[in-house]
Amino acid sequence: MQQANTILGLLAQTSIHAGTGSNTGVIDLPIQREGHNGWPCVFGSAMKGALRTRAETHYPRGPDGKLNPSVKFVFGPESNGEIDHAGALMVSDARLLLLPIRSLTSQFKWVTCPDALKRFKRDAERFGMKALQETIPAVTGDNAVVPQQTKDGALFLEEYRFDAKMQNLDGLIKSLANLMQRDDAETALQQQLVIVSNDMFAHLCQHATPVNAHIAIDSDTKTVRNGALWYEETLPPETLLYVGLSATKARAQNAEMPAESILGAVTGLFAQQPWLQVGGNETVGMGWCAIKALGGK
Repeated sequence: MQQANTILGLLAQTSIHAGTGSNTGVIDLPIQREGHNGWPCVFGSAMKGALRTRAETHYPRGPDGKLNPSVKFVFGPESNGEIDHAGALMVSDARLLLLPIRSLTSQFKWVTCPDALKRFKRDAERFGMKALQETIPAVTGDNAVVPQQTKDGALFLEEYRFDAKMQNLDGLIKSLANLMQRDDAETALQQQLVIVSNDMFAHLCQHATPVNAHIAIDSDTKTVRNGALWYEETLPPETLLYVGLSATKARAQNAEMPAESILGAVTGLFAQQPWLQVGGNETVGMGWCAIKALGGK
């Protein structure tokens, strides 16, 4: 089956809350996470829903009220009737690549780990691309790899101290910058990229994400309503995620849309306005990501 593939880089410009619903833990509204490692993610179903919502706005319905073919054939027909064919677009989970972490010695650091980079490399190869060809540094314990020398060889992330070792990461930085919709991506990464161990990255993913308290005020008493206090977890701005897209030819009978056209209908959404809203709380400005697409066969 002929396929057309690409990878979208999602650079968060506001906080993102792709939630799992209620929870019995301390955080009432946690974010979505991968089950085996606890890393934050956005499930493929949520990503596909966000892309479809953007497409329905970008490609208007016809005079008869029917879906535009660039929505119907790409994502599938509406579910309020009998479905005679499926959509032709496959969407992966949005996986974490760089997590912004507070630092005592700079504005913030983009933190990743060897396993996250290796997984990105494997995912890119699965989609027919060589997006990361550089050697990935090995990091263990309380060590960290950085592209620029730090003062006294020390690096502070949250309340933790790391022994920072400088290493040439130019090739890796260029590959990561290709996923970031910002002109100064390479310069910023040279100053802020940090690679820590897999175990430390997992710890930071669990304990360094923002948790905000929300309340509802009684309009008469100007106090918090009874039971109207909850804690919501988010992914911070500047988080870098990536999502894989794979398209086949349209599955509807007599539909003349090859795989390239299906994929082009999605990437074309961001040709002029490279932004996508993901997750909840859209009315308070959350979930906005800058989108950049990589090419592929």
